Amino acid sequence: MSCCNNEYEAKLAAEQAWPVQALAGGVQSFAVFRSLIINSVEMNKTAFWQIIESAKAEAQGDQQVQEQALISSLEKLDLEQIVEFECILREYLIEADHYNIIAAQKIIDGYVSDDPYLYFRCWLIGQGETVFTNALHTPDSLASVIEDPYQDFEALLYVATEAFGKRTGRTEEDDSFPRALASERGLNYDFGSETKGEDWTENQLPKMLPKLWKKFGPI
Repeated sequence: MSCCNNEYEAKLAAEQAWPVQALAGGVQSFAVFRSLIINSVEMNKTAFWQIIESAKAEAQGDQQVQEQALISSLEKLDLEQIVEFECILREYLIEADHYNIIAAQKIIDGYVSDDPYLYFRCWLIGQGETVFTNALHTPDSLASVIEDPYQDFEALLYVATEAFGKRTGRTEEDDSFPRALASERGLNYDFGSETKGEDWTENQLPKMLPKLWKKFGPI
């Protein structure tokens, strides 16, 4: 592990209470918080989640604010770090491609199709590491998180592209942009992802995810 990354981890440990404290401080506090995590450090999964979670906290439920906060954080990074953010995002989208997540969305929304399923996984990531990890291990945990159906965060797919364009001053996406470079690594969430777990039938859903079924299932 690099010296710079050690300093970064130490800073994160010292600042773990910042997201909660910054909620009371408003946007300026979050701008300061973001500056703590985007100094020239390795873009790893810890940094990825810190960026995701600070943007979510700043947005307070407004996805447009959340999207812009993500772009604002990312455009301050080196180009390689922006690409790594895109790659980590895709790794999590692929990890979340699981029949249990499909089952959860089926109960919540009443149906599942390709694009809404992808955007629902984006939304899961946008909720932060705890919600995402809990959903993967115990999808029924979403019953305490989701109040309304049709949750999505499609814009998350493009924040690295937007930040890369702003950082380089280029408006035309080409093969040097994060999405193309991530695809070259085989990180394709559309065609390169194989749904994990065991398939189910609809009559299994009430017992599979009883809390979600009670909250969103047919009456």
